[in-house]
Amino acid sequence: MILRALLAAAAVTCAALAPAHAANLRWAAQNDILTLDPHAQNHATTNAILMHAYEGLTRYSEKYEVEPCLATKWTFVSPTQVRFELRKGVKFQDGSPFTADDVVFSFGRIKQPQGTMQIYVTGINEVKKIDDHTVDLILAAPNPILLRNIIDFRIMSKAWSEKHNTTKVQDYKAKEENFASRNVNGTGPYRIISWQPESRVAMAINEGWWDKPRGNVTQVLYTPIKSDSTRVSALLSGDVDMVTDVPTQDIDKLRADPRLKVVDGPEVRTIFIALDQGSNELKYSNVKGKNPFKDKRVREALNLAVDREAIKRSIMRGLSVPANMMVAPGVNGYSTELDKPLKADVAKAKKLLADAGYPNGFEFQLNCPNNRYVNDEKICVALVSMWAKAGLTVKLNAEGMATFIQKVQNFDTSAYLLGWGVATYDAQYSLQSLVRTRTTGADGNFNFSKVSDAKVDQLVDAMKTETDVAKRNGMIRDALTRTRDEYLFVPLHHQIRPWAMYKKVITVHRSDDRPEARFTSVK
Repeated sequence: MILRALLAAAAVTCAALAPAHAANLRWAAQNDILTLDPHAQNHATTNAILMHAYEGLTRYSEKYEVEPCLATKWTFVSPTQVRFELRKGVKFQDGSPFTADDVVFSFGRIKQPQGTMQIYVTGINEVKKIDDHTVDLILAAPNPILLRNIIDFRIMSKAWSEKHNTTKVQDYKAKEENFASRNVNGTGPYRIISWQPESRVAMAINEGWWDKPRGNVTQVLYTPIKSDSTRVSALLSGDVDMVTDVPTQDIDKLRADPRLKVVDGPEVRTIFIALDQGSNELKYSNVKGKNPFKDKRVREALNLAVDREAIKRSIMRGLSVPANMMVAPGVNGYSTELDKPLKADVAKAKKLLADAGYPNGFEFQLNCPNNRYVNDEKICVALVSMWAKAGLTVKLNAEGMATFIQKVQNFDTSAYLLGWGVATYDAQYSLQSLVRTRTTGADGNFNFSKVSDAKVDQLVDAMKTETDVAKRNGMIRDALTRTRDEYLFVPLHHQIRPWAMYKKVITVHRSDDRPEARFTSVK
């Protein structure tokens, strides 16, 4: 009843803002956004919402081809100097003009270390203003995926940021707030009118947008609904039009409903367990004075104790692809040959633990979100049971994404479950963010398990500048193989992502799990 009241109130708000011809989209999923600051958190749901209001120099088409956005043209002056001609006549949603100054400012802002978005400007040394509508990107070396990277380099207004004392990126892990974390001023197709955490995000069409939407949606109401049953009930009762986090146990019921349709598709997201391999003593463990996860045999044992087929069958209801590598099908670098999942072997896992000096196992803590990925907490409960069979005692700490990710980013875990989607559709994104040794820049910017492998580092650094496609793909393959064979993570599966909606909703299924209202119509 509370949910229905909230949805009804939000619908009234949207209706009041909308013209008579407006089409409204009411969209629900389980996870709320973390912030409205576009440079603070590399979090898929946050990015999916903010991309409606903030734009980059480039963007993806409906078919995931790179196309012009805030830049109309780019020219390689040299292999390390790329000139971007900026779109003229574009205005931010407060009416101020978009110029080169905003691109230069946004580059300096996104690089600030308290944010986690630096990966999108990796390899860029400088953004140099040529004139009001021209900038040069000065690269450290040739960058083979530059145009894909900068899609998520969101441009903010320099004047607006200075006016509101928000030139510094929000430090989310320190529970900090700033003006940009609660207010939005972009150039994109929609205005974010309001955000009520854990309740709703309301968006309205930006009538002054420089482009035209492909669909007819003028109002969007995004509602995070953590409970699976409540989320499905909201769809079945007509309180929402579309659900993108569909509980696996309800898929058949929703398919059978003549009012609805289920749009299936893979997601370029891998669900995995990260293990703290850098601390000299493992937190939340009964092992003192050392860290068991530094031992490859222990990491292999944890991998072998996991029955991925059982997770697929019993928890995911067939809607997963058991994994043995850290990128999913659809990502450049993926290989079915490399991605042959390990078969569960508890006896071998026990022997490996004994050989490593832990014949009776040991204790550690597993941190897990309970409102972010498909069946995330259920997967973690299953892992606790599977690892127990190998003699490991695992304490589960499951909580909402907002507080979970703060612990992860403060290195306050011994092991944690994460899902990593590949925004660039290239494996370098995962390898550089998750596996590369952490530095103060983009390298290892989401490596909160302190993984450090010199061979992987060497390969990642080389692939960042290699323009020969065959050579670069060989480097990617070698780095993914090394990551797998050293058991640097415990990959579980690649997600399959069905969306359920009323038949009146026409939208494009996105394998990055980012529905776009500009590609959506409601009849």
